[in-house]
Amino acid sequence: MTLSMRTFVAAAVGILSAATSANAITNGVGKLPVMGYNAWNAFACNVNDTLIIQTATYMKEYGLLDVGYNHVNLDDCWAMKSRSSTGEVMSDSIRFPSMKKFTDQLHALGFYAGIYSDSGWFTCAGYPGSFMHEEQDAMTFQSWGFDFLKYDNCAIPFDDIIREGMVGKYQRMADALAAVAKKTGTTLIFSLCEWGWSHVWLWGAQFSHSWRIDDDIAPQWNSISSIINSVSFITQATDYYGRNDLDMLEIGNGDLTYDEAKTHFTVWALVKAPLLIGTNLATISQEMLSILKNQEIIAVNQDPIYGTSISPFRWGINPDWTYDATHPAQYWSGPSENGTVFMLINTLNEPANLSFNLTESPWIRAGIQYSVRDLWTHTNNGTAVRSFTAMNVPAHGVVALLLNEDGNEPAGLVPPCAGQALSQCTAQDGTKYS
Repeated sequence: MTLSMRTFVAAAVGILSAATSANAITNGVGKLPVMGYNAWNAFACNVNDTLIIQTATYMKEYGLLDVGYNHVNLDDCWAMKSRSSTGEVMSDSIRFPSMKKFTDQLHALGFYAGIYSDSGWFTCAGYPGSFMHEEQDAMTFQSWGFDFLKYDNCAIPFDDIIREGMVGKYQRMADALAAVAKKTGTTLIFSLCEWGWSHVWLWGAQFSHSWRIDDDIAPQWNSISSIINSVSFITQATDYYGRNDLDMLEIGNGDLTYDEAKTHFTVWALVKAPLLIGTNLATISQEMLSILKNQEIIAVNQDPIYGTSISPFRWGINPDWTYDATHPAQYWSGPSENGTVFMLINTLNEPANLSFNLTESPWIRAGIQYSVRDLWTHTNNGTAVRSFTAMNVPAHGVVALLLNEDGNEPAGLVPPCAGQALSQCTAQDGTKYS
């Protein structure tokens, strides 16, 4: 483990003081993870209003809006390279000639509209950033009809100019958005994109509704597994109104296999990250579309009762709390409105059986048997007593289960205590089981 990895783990394990729903930015928007579309992964700077409206139309035609994908967000490159004589940021006169007309079209289709800016002098692609124009830009975005702001981390001013750390740099826009909301009554969802710098999971919820935890995603398994590894240590930071952002989805892009894409989507959904599609919907396969439309997985992401992420209960291949971007934590669980959710990830390059004792999860009661629902096959798979084994999980594949209490376990099971409790398994008369 490198020094930087040790530093990451040490900081992340100290998350007990992290931002929670108690100090989240509960300003009336962003309670649940945003679902929608962002154009960057598919098109980068090659965007215009016609392309984005056509993409929104595909989302309606394919039933994506119906299952919850109700945001369509611009990323970088929508602006002119210079501000107006009075300092306003201006949209590209050819590619986005009227932002108000553009957002009106998205709203008419049933979508919220998102826009992008940067906390520095320039955006990552060299367009005007919002530093020293925060409230002016926030007012512009509101007047254009936008509902969401992604805020990046490029072109940082010199220290003797900004005289702020990462927290202060992002607070500037958070304060500006709050001021605009007070003046206009419009509150934008605020998404930080600072790539996990400065332990953002400790403070992000004070200012925003989501915060990036890592570098940019890529459509390869090693990128997916690395991000899974990063989030495994900081799941406690996520709750209603504020959550870890694992970056946009790469489903439909690159060389991800079907099973890798399923794992990618399952992790993002069950840790309650934003779900932003990032592929060309004109060419998406039915196979990949079916992943994005899995309503049983989406239901966990959009849970109205539990806002918290699932968390690892055992790392599997590695000892618990091991930082390993190739073999991240394999066994995860958490509560949901409809039962206890389990996620099992095969990080190997070959099929494997994945087994666990039920009471390894803190959400399972001893002495109870559980019905098993598979959230990918959409089948009820019998009853689990004390343990469960998923057979032949594909390489880089995933199993997502929903367990519900199904009566007491059979009488007379030996040993009389399951799992970790066995080391202290004691009869009423004080006799220890051995």
